[in-house]
Amino acid sequence: MVTPQQDNEPPVNEMEALLGQEVPLKPLQRGEVVTGVVMNVDQDGILVGIGHKAEGLVPQREMTLLSEEDREKLKIGDDIVTVVVEPERGERPAILSLDGALQETGWIELERYEASGEAMDAKAVGFNRGGLLVAVHGVQGFVPFSQVAVAGRAPTPGQNAEDALAARVGEQLKVMVMELDRRRNRIVLSERKALQGQRDQSKQALMETLEEGQTRSGTVSGISDFGAFVDIGGADGLIHISELSWSPVRTVSDLLEVGQSVEVYVLKVDREAGKIALSLRRMQPQPWDSVTERFHVGQLVQCTITNLAEFGAFARIEDSVEGLIHISELSYDALRHPKEAVTVGDVVTLKILHIDPERRRIGLSLKDAQGSMNLDEWSREQE
Repeated sequence: MVTPQQDNEPPVNEMEALLGQEVPLKPLQRGEVVTGVVMNVDQDGILVGIGHKAEGLVPQREMTLLSEEDREKLKIGDDIVTVVVEPERGERPAILSLDGALQETGWIELERYEASGEAMDAKAVGFNRGGLLVAVHGVQGFVPFSQVAVAGRAPTPGQNAEDALAARVGEQLKVMVMELDRRRNRIVLSERKALQGQRDQSKQALMETLEEGQTRSGTVSGISDFGAFVDIGGADGLIHISELSWSPVRTVSDLLEVGQSVEVYVLKVDREAGKIALSLRRMQPQPWDSVTERFHVGQLVQCTITNLAEFGAFARIEDSVEGLIHISELSYDALRHPKEAVTVGDVVTLKILHIDPERRRIGLSLKDAQGSMNLDEWSREQE
């Protein structure tokens, strides 16, 4: 049975002819992003099929951002995204840019990282007096010197700022977006901000496990007049100058230097304030614990007067071990004040009268020591 042909329908043979015709390909526009298929790779570049038997060429100059490793991975049939640099003209294929496409997707990625506040990988490819030039997601960014981690490091002997920056070229680093301006092609990044973000996360994890009384390995990260800062694996703790040694410390730099490895004792953890107090001297034996092994009653010892009071004078025997010379033990004569016999800083020979390690007290005598020395001199004269 033959179906009658409807009015306005073209004849069957005419419809077949229409279906066999190709829809005209919309001309490519400069800057247009196109997806194609790799047809050939040689010394001239990459030949790309972009549909309807049309071809485009990615010359070598437009694929500088493609690493040698990625070039070797390219094979016929792979999908590839490019940007039109020059539309096709007559028999000449369209000139395409892989660099342009990488930059296009790179800007999209950078905008995403800016919105999320995440850190991303970059490679230092050069430097100038202002900072580091880096390659990141197919585009070039700039890390000002103030935002380069090297800016906060202690320079090595003879190294200036430019030498320090040159030493970073070729390194992989973590950065965060500080400023994006696509119209001006301006990308400002920060390594210090990225590292601080990582450090904040590490510090939070450390603070959750850190307990008072623990011992930790660390590295001296900074020195000040009042103490030393030590990185104990993600967070800095402070060793106050009073906790550096059992012996008196004149300056922190007499004992420590930046970069030095140390074992420290955790004195206090303030999670709310995010502060950690450390001690170096608590890692050493307390001098009072073994005082009776080194000193005995009747022994003559050389001491330094450290303080004066109405009732007597204090004298340091060693490290943190101090004893008291009662005012009655300073002289055979009656004294109104210890300053009539000694002054702070005097080095004198004293005799140990008694030792109380539990109460950390030692009684000393100046007059008995002088008497003992006079007796020794008299004995030598008689011989």
